[in-house]
Amino acid sequence: MALKNPYLISVYENTCKRNPGEPEFLQTVEEVFESLEPVVEKRPDFVKAGIFERMVEPERLISFRVSWVDDNGNVQVNRGYRVQFNSAIGPYKGGLRFHPSVNASIMKFLGFEQTFKNSLTGLPMGGGKGGSDFNPAGKSDNEIMRFCQSFMTELAKHIGPDTDVPAGDIGVGAREVGYLFGQYKRLRNEFTGVLTGKGFSFGGSRIRPETTGYGAVYYVENMLATFGEEIKGKTFAVSGFGNVAWGTVQKLTELGGKVVTISGPDGYIYDKDGVNTPEKIAYMLEMRTSNRNRVEDYADKFGVPFFAGKKPWGEKVDVIMPCATQNEVNLDDAKAMVANGLKYYVEVSNMPTTNEAVAYLKANGVVVAPSKAVNAGGVAVSGLEMSQNSMRYSWSSEEVDAKLKDIMKNIYESSVSAAKEYGMEGDLVSGANIAGFLKVAEAMLAQGIAY
Repeated sequence: MALKNPYLISVYENTCKRNPGEPEFLQTVEEVFESLEPVVEKRPDFVKAGIFERMVEPERLISFRVSWVDDNGNVQVNRGYRVQFNSAIGPYKGGLRFHPSVNASIMKFLGFEQTFKNSLTGLPMGGGKGGSDFNPAGKSDNEIMRFCQSFMTELAKHIGPDTDVPAGDIGVGAREVGYLFGQYKRLRNEFTGVLTGKGFSFGGSRIRPETTGYGAVYYVENMLATFGEEIKGKTFAVSGFGNVAWGTVQKLTELGGKVVTISGPDGYIYDKDGVNTPEKIAYMLEMRTSNRNRVEDYADKFGVPFFAGKKPWGEKVDVIMPCATQNEVNLDDAKAMVANGLKYYVEVSNMPTTNEAVAYLKANGVVVAPSKAVNAGGVAVSGLEMSQNSMRYSWSSEEVDAKLKDIMKNIYESSVSAAKEYGMEGDLVSGANIAGFLKVAEAMLAQGIAY
């Protein structure tokens, strides 16, 4: 453990005792606390008010049974979750994830991260997360609809446009959000902006599927400008091939970058010419909707090398952008990156890097951009969707994109400023953690300890 401050060590150790068997949650708490050591020294009022102890305890953790009937008439049972982590600056906001890996630890890790990510956007949104260990892969549309209806039958008791506004995440796209919204409307007999990521025909925002990737690229654009560089002419290694990777590849290509890798559970491809034609980028979506979950299909179609069971982190590129899932980059991967002379490492998926790997990259001069800042574009546009729903209004794609670009610029600048103010100049990870934390902590302080 890299923590040095005795107070934060004691809070962290107590968190470990209260949350045994939850490695993902404890990992993110440790990572954030490492950045907050100078805050403890400057703000004894936060310590006195127990802000740190309260910050790591979710306001509410809801777990429930989800029973549904498959196409063969058999009853299936899954477990659903909603972690309402912190509402100090606004209603809980965060996605729903349907994936076999979903458990309480992952939900709490994502909810904790979401609290600071939402704070960084500057929009009035608290932090939450939810989901189920249900796996949509291989299920029929009717099975997915029945599961979503059962899931929402319980979740509807706990959410609302001014209380908790879920969105999509892994395994939850426009189809699932549509089924969830339809069931909520049926149960509550009201049409409200209770979910984001909806179809445009019933209250969704323009360009929402692409915005996490677009926002990540806008962050990179601002980061590179600090060093007098630009995206044009640079090579990028990207993991994943879903909506986040798809949006990232689109925007990098538009700005003159060349993405040479995408990956899946089966391995990765290396395309020396770049994933940079409309046909190639469109095929990423086809792979996503095929339910095969294989990136080897891209290699077969376009005649490029495929590396089974491997990740693209050994390829020599200018910028690496993991876009798949948590802890996909470990210490050995980080060593390979440093050996290849990597200068920029940009986390796009939530916590894609182990703490040891982040420490190694930073210690060896790599500029590390943290996920809670980089991927905030998705939830930022979800926040914009909430605003549009409240106004019964819709902005154009160009308007949404312009607002997103401004938000990502502000996120980068506030992270740089916070790092400098607390004596950690140039450390984007610490800057994002501090900037996100301070806004939430000030609100908690103002609302009293009973809050």
